[in-house]
Formats: sequence, C-alpha cells, structure tokens
Amino acid sequence: MGGVSFLSTVPSFTNLQQNLTLSSSHRSAVIRCCKIKPQVSGESLAFHRRDVLKLAGTAVGMELIGNGFTNHVGDAKAADLNQRRQRSEFQSKIKLTLSTAIKGKPELVPSILTLALNDAMTYDKATKSGGANGSIRFSSELSRPENAGLSDGLGLIEEAKKEIDSFSKGGPISYADLIQLAAQSAVKSTFLASAIRKCGGNEEKGNLLYTAYGSSGQWSLFDRQFGRGDATEPDPEGRVPQWGKATVQEMKDKFIAIGLGPRQLAVMSAFLGPDQAATEELLASDPQVAPWVQKYQRSRETVSQTDYEVDLITALTKLSGLGQQINYEAYTYPVERINLSKLKL
Repeated sequence: MGGVSFLSTVPSFTNLQQNLTLSSSHRSAVIRCCKIKPQVSGESLAFHRRDVLKLAGTAVGMELIGNGFTNHVGDAKAADLNQRRQRSEFQSKIKLTLSTAIKGKPELVPSILTLALNDAMTYDKATKSGGANGSIRFSSELSRPENAGLSDGLGLIEEAKKEIDSFSKGGPISYADLIQLAAQSAVKSTFLASAIRKCGGNEEKGNLLYTAYGSSGQWSLFDRQFGRGDATEPDPEGRVPQWGKATVQEMKDKFIAIGLGPRQLAVMSAFLGPDQAATEELLASDPQVAPWVQKYQRSRETVSQTDYEVDLITALTKLSGLGQQINYEAYTYPVERINLSKLKL
C-alpha cells in the first residue's frame, strides 16, 4: 500500500531520522527508528522558535482534522449513502409500476421502444443539443411523421407517471427518465418472454431460466444514469429518419452521427419498427450490418442469448445518456433528524 507519509510533511527539528518500512504481505506495519549521530556542533542542536511554532501549528491542525474534519467527512458519507438509498428505492418502485403497466399491454412494447429511440435520436454532436430529454412528449414533436403511431406508448407512460408522482418523495419524475426506464422495462419483458417460450410457455420455468442465465445483472450502468432533465421545448425537426422508409445507408449514417455504428444498428432492430424480422431482413442486405444481424439471430436461438442481451443493454445505455448531464441528487429529499435531547426517557 503506497502513499505520502504524514511524517514527510512535518518540519524536522531534531536529529532523528525515522525509517518507516511497511510489510504489505502480512497486512501489518513494522516501524524501525534509527538514531543518527549528529554531524553538527552542539549550538545547532538548539531549538529555534520558528521550528517550535511549526510543530505547534502542525499539532493544532492534526487536532482539528481528528475532531472536526472527520466528523464532516462522516456526515458527507452518510448523506451520500442516504441519497443513494433513496434513489435506489424510488427507482425500484418506478420499475415495478412500469413492469406492471407493460405486462398489461404487451402490444405497446414496439411503440415504447421506438419512442425512447426517437427521443434520444434528436441528439446533435456538433451543437450538443437534443438527446434523451423527453422532448418527444410535446404534441408538435410527437405529431411528426417519424413518430407516427407512438402516441399510445406515450399514453401508457403518462398514466404511469401519475402513479409514480403520487408516491415520489423527491419531486415528480422527469419524462426524460421515465421514457428511458420504460424502454428498459419493455426490453426486459422481451427477454423474459423469450425465456418463457424456450420453456414451452411455462412462466415459472421461464422466470427461473431468465433469473439464472439472463442479463439482469448487466443493467447497473444504465441504472446509474438516473436524473435526466426535461427539455422545455421540442427538439429541432429533421434529425430523426422515418425508419420504415429509410434505406439501410440512411440508418447507418444516423447511428454513426450520434456515436454508434452498424453493430448497434443491428442489435437495436426491435426499436426500428413493430416487425423485427422484416427490419432484420432489410438490414441483412447491407454487407456491414449483415454479420451483426446474423450474430444476434444465432444468439437469440441459444438458451441464454447472452451476446444479444448484453450488447442490446450496452447500446441502450449509451443511447439513453445522449445529451444529458445526469443529476445524481435528483429525487432525493432531506430526512428529519431526531433530537435525542428532547426525548423523554
């Protein structure tokens, strides 16, 4: 274990040199002090007032650090842990609400996926504008040709938002967060549905399969991107293709423009329209995209479909953070402290 020794910062006013040797292999510290014979005259051994003042100042500083600063550090760590707990609990409740809503209307999964994609696809690298900011909720943006058929998906999200805001202790959830979290829940529902199909339609076995071999543990980075801010106006027009009419080259160009590529285009085929098979057939006509399409088709035929699930989660995580500065204190709230001095025992 390395680091700067505090002793190296203290002014030397004696003729002792301390050699510190740390034995990391035994996880213990062995301190060897050797007295060095003075090589100077007796007069130079006298303490100087400046040295004494330096030592006194150091001692006072260490006392302050010991008594005051550590308390503040402890409070800061406690506050940080408390905020993380609050955000984690809130996010868990949001996911449960969304999961229940989507389970009740599974036919809206394609709409929710495209809604999240198109909200984020407005990102422009040159101007650092647009992105996953919830602007698609505005009627003037939702009514654009590329967003045709997405109103029902947004309707489900708006209904969920009413319920979520009713139990939130840290303020209303942003549309930007909720749209991306809804996409996460929709993706998870497709993963689970696939596991159930592989178990002959047995939900219990399908749930066990997904729990044992699924990708539920791969969402940690996505979950940390919690605290997106909402746009106050629609994003500019002309930034999102009409996926059903676009050529593969146009799709590739758009994905590349936001920092993705053919691999992410292939793995996000379910986000490009309600008929994933037809979309993949089109994508497979491109020599750059075809190998990835085939890779993920083979992966979905395996028991765990690991390659497909992990790469899809990775792509969605990057997409859902476009244009955002995450507020890691969002949805937190102060906790009232109990004044023990006022308690009657």
